[in-house]
Amino acid sequence: MKTREFFFDLPEELIAQYPAAERGASRLLVVDRSRGAFLDSTMQELPSFLPPSSLLVFNNSKVRKARIYGLDPHTGKEREFLFLRSEDRRRWEVLTPNARRLKEGRTFLFPESKIGRVELSSEPPTLYLRFEEPLEEHYFDTHGKVPLPPYIHRPVERLDEERYQTIYARQAGSVAAPTAGLHFTDAILEAVEAKGIEKVFVTLHVGLGTFEPIRTENIENHRMHTEEYEVSLEAAERINRARKEGKKIVAVGTTSVRVLESAYQGGEVRAGSGFTGLYITPGYSFHVVDHLFTNFHTPGSTLLVLVTAFAGSSLIKEAYQHAIRRRYRFFSYGDAMLIL
Repeated sequence: MKTREFFFDLPEELIAQYPAAERGASRLLVVDRSRGAFLDSTMQELPSFLPPSSLLVFNNSKVRKARIYGLDPHTGKEREFLFLRSEDRRRWEVLTPNARRLKEGRTFLFPESKIGRVELSSEPPTLYLRFEEPLEEHYFDTHGKVPLPPYIHRPVERLDEERYQTIYARQAGSVAAPTAGLHFTDAILEAVEAKGIEKVFVTLHVGLGTFEPIRTENIENHRMHTEEYEVSLEAAERINRARKEGKKIVAVGTTSVRVLESAYQGGEVRAGSGFTGLYITPGYSFHVVDHLFTNFHTPGSTLLVLVTAFAGSSLIKEAYQHAIRRRYRFFSYGDAMLIL
């Protein structure tokens, strides 16, 4: 398929620059695949739309304050770096503007006199920074900024430290929020549980694989960068038990979809950890996920391609046009969609 098929015109004012005034106050578009129908609702009504016998699967990854500025000794200017991931906390894969202009061995001075030395990557657009001492999580908590996406055209504010994080975030490692989960409050979760609906948590650390746009003419030629995921033994057992009991699996967010589908082997979800580069495109056969709760995604993104694979091209195009006409708010801080 052509990448251009996944672009759409969106009025600038519909791109949410701030979250809803209160968490859980967003609008909800319910999409019924069997009838091809749409229903305008709110997050407060979500529990009433979920199948009474179902299991919600959440991504509990925590957003790291991954945006840090390093001083260039050659120019005396600061350069922005987005710290993506590291295996040993000394060598970090990073994104930075105009990375191709940097040469091997160039150094940057970071807070607490940390010196990062450039190591070029064979997989642009990223490169590496190597430090003599490890950068532990508290370093990012102290010196980093919340990595808001580029379509939010304002400086980071104090409210973002809370609202760009799910209430159940536990495992630090994401450089972008698993945004579908931002809509959930304790009250909504309690209402879900009151209906007898179960919940379980998996982990996928959101990185370049999720948020890098498709830059190829054909979607099939795009290559996903890998992202780290984990499914605990308890989570795998509960998911497999729910499936055997005929319960519907509701993935909260596209990242949860990719975890579940990546961990599916031999007819069941397997416990374990690793890296996934799973790229779900139209024609993919979903093995685990029955329903999807998600946000409205950016044009030309792998997320929009995944949602299209799940619900069908015509229906998703109609749903997005419906949302635009009804003035839904789009992207990370925007409204939500439940695909049944």
